[in-house]
This record gives sequence, structure tokens and C-alpha cells, in this order.
Amino acid sequence: MKVRDLRQVDIIELAKPFCKKYNVNLGKNALSQYVSGKVEPGQERLTILGLALGVSEAWLMGYDVPMERNVTPIAESGDGRTKEYIELFNMLDEHQQALVIHLIKGLLSEK
Repeated sequence: MKVRDLRQVDIIELAKPFCKKYNVNLGKNALSQYVSGKVEPGQERLTILGLALGVSEAWLMGYDVPMERNVTPIAESGDGRTKEYIELFNMLDEHQQALVIHLIKGLLSEK
């Protein structure tokens, strides 16, 4: 917030399109608890905040990593669908990601 001179209400506004797109609720009370350190956001909300602010989720979590989001070159090309797939995949937990990979490999083996 300090780096970008943002208030909590500004962050809520920046997050609205992503909340709508991914059907994730991010309210003022939740954000206030995250900012105060009382509660840590779950993976979905952390991703929403990272997308809204254009920063790395790891950086938001306090890790010593670059602030900028790491977007692969593939995600920046094409019609934008690849970037959407990556963002959605990153919102899944580890077990869900393994299931998706297994399903994709199964589909590809049918070719």
C-alpha cells in the first residue's frame, strides 16, 4: 500500500474485476484483517490481491523475492487464454493441480 500510495478501499476497487471473474469475495473486513496481520489470506484471495496489484503472491506473503509478477512469455502471447489458464491453475491447491495435470495427460494420450 505504501509503495503505490493506496488505501484499502483502492485495493478493493482494483480487486473487483478479478473477484467477479473468478467468483471470489474480498470484502473490506477481510482486507483489513490481512493488512493488520491478524489473518493471512487463503490462496484464492492471495491470488486476487496479486492480480489486482500486479505483484507476486510470494512477495505479498513477505518472501524475499521480486515484487513484480512472474508471467511466462507463453502467457503473454496468443489470445490471452493461456494467461487465463495459468491464473486459474495457480488458484487451485496442490491436489487439484495434480488432478488437472492427470486429466490433461489422459486427454493427450487419447490422440
